This record gives sequence, C-alpha cells and structure tokens, in this order.
Amino acid sequence: MAQLDQSSSTTLTASSPKRQNPLGGLKSVRTEVLDVAYAELGPNTGSPVILLHGWPYDIYSYQDVAPALAAQGYRVFVPYARGHGGTRFLSPEAPRNAQPAALAKDVVEFMDALKIKRAILAGYDWGGRSADIVAALWPERIKALVTVSGYLIGSQEVGKNPLPPKAELQWWYQYYFSTERGRAGYDKYRRDFAKLIWQLASPKWNFDDATFAQSAAAFDNPDHVAITIQNYRWRLSLAQGEEKYDALEKRLAAFPPISVPTIALEGDANGAPHPLPESYASKFTGRYEFRLIEGGIGHNLPQEAPQAFTKAILDVDNASKP
Repeated sequence: MAQLDQSSSTTLTASSPKRQNPLGGLKSVRTEVLDVAYAELGPNTGSPVILLHGWPYDIYSYQDVAPALAAQGYRVFVPYARGHGGTRFLSPEAPRNAQPAALAKDVVEFMDALKIKRAILAGYDWGGRSADIVAALWPERIKALVTVSGYLIGSQEVGKNPLPPKAELQWWYQYYFSTERGRAGYDKYRRDFAKLIWQLASPKWNFDDATFAQSAAAFDNPDHVAITIQNYRWRLSLAQGEEKYDALEKRLAAFPPISVPTIALEGDANGAPHPLPESYASKFTGRYEFRLIEGGIGHNLPQEAPQAFTKAILDVDNASKP
C-alpha cells in the first residue's frame, strides 16, 4: 500500500470544539477548489477508510465509528463537506455550488491531495450519494462501499417527475428552499431548522442538547446556507451547476451501476425520504448485501447505530479480499 503524503496537511487548532473532541485535533489539506478540514485517526500504515457525512449533520456522526475502526488498524479520514465546519473555498469568487458531481469530485480531489490511491468509502445522506457516485464513476479508487439507503444517484431530469402527495410532503424543505423566504428562513433559523430535521429524520433517536450543539457548530460555516440552498434548487432545475461538471452529470443521468463490493444499510425508523431496497438492488452488480438495522434507528445511522455501521465496514472489507 502506498504511503500517504504527510507534508500536504496541517493541524488545525482554532477549529477544534471547546468540549473534548472524540475525533482528535483537526487537520486541513488543499484541493483544487477547497481547503478541506478533516479528522484523521489510526496508524499511518493502515488501510484507508473515508467516512462522509450528510446534511444537516457533520463529522461527529462518526465520533464512535472512526475510533472503533482506528482501533482495528484502519487509517480513518472524516472530512467536512463544502459549506460545513472548517472547510473553506480557496477563492471568494468560486461558485458556491453543491451539485452532486461537485460534492463527489471533492472526495476524489481529497484522495488525490493526500495521495490515497484506493480506499473504503462509507456515507449516508449527502455523503452516501457522494460515495455512490465515486464508486460508480471511479471504481478503481474504491476498495469497497458502505452506503445508507443504497443507490442515491439521481438527475435533474428525474427531479422533474412529480411524486404522490405523501412522498412530496416528505420533501417540504426542498420546496421551502426554492423560495427567497426559504433561504432567508434557513439563514435566520439554521440551528432550529437542523434540529427539526434531526427529529423528523430520526423520530426515535433521543439525542441530547450537547450532541446537537457539537454538530450544529458546523453550520456556522460562512458558505453553509448558500451550499444548502444551491444543492436543493439544483435538484429541481432552479439553479444551474458548473460547466466543468456537465460530463459527469451526463454520466450520472444514465444511472451507472456500482460494481465494487457493497453493503447497503437502512434504519428501521428512518423518517427521511429514502428509496425501497428492492428498487435499487439491481444497481449493485458486484458483491452486495442489504442490512436492515433494527431498534428504532433513524437517518443518521452511523451515530445512532455505530456498532452496526462499523461491522458493515469490517465485513465489506473482508468481502473485497480475493
């Protein structure tokens, strides 16, 4: 396994939470577009695992998973997505774009910056979609995949199709964000908004105020609102992406299969919009397994069921071996 470049990252001190940080001190590394803040745990010689968070969440979704994997000898990376935590755009003129291809390309560029040739990817929500896209378009970079809610690749064309009323109701915030009132409302009440999403998406997860506050600090990122709004407006063709991602989005619109070994997870109490497992099983053409995680587990599966999430990564790694 290739050694990772130690000189390309620096330690962040000012961004560290005031309470004890279960992920340790943060680092940063520059990609083509971003200065990415990330946590790193485990031995330098360990097999790389990259854990990708969703919205409105942050890297502390993996506060139990990452140390558990590090204890097993893995080298674990947990980056903040654009618009979250300590991650910043390098240029003030850069479009605050969050189309799916851009978020996925961020992952590839993060790997390039740290000279990670190949890694296990795992994610949920926005992070699950990014992991799916990287696995589909850059399979040579991915050893194995763990994804919550399975195949999450979509397109603007599909976003034009109306859903039954009950399904549309679950996407209320997407339509709210399509208005200027919605943008202003999210900016003004971003923490209240995020807490409501947590409660709706994980109705049986009794998180405390300290747990929420630890993650909510990530939403103070100066680009957080712009990134959130652009992502959801893009899905409805109300915002355009960047031309440099057009070719990638065209490939994604064909719904490419995922051939790397994969374990898909779903919580039995996921209150967020998500596809049925039988609707996407055929999109995984390599070794594949679906697991329903029971016990009132909602949308933020790695934080609500860290043991099950960790076990899935260990198991999919074993499945990837000859």
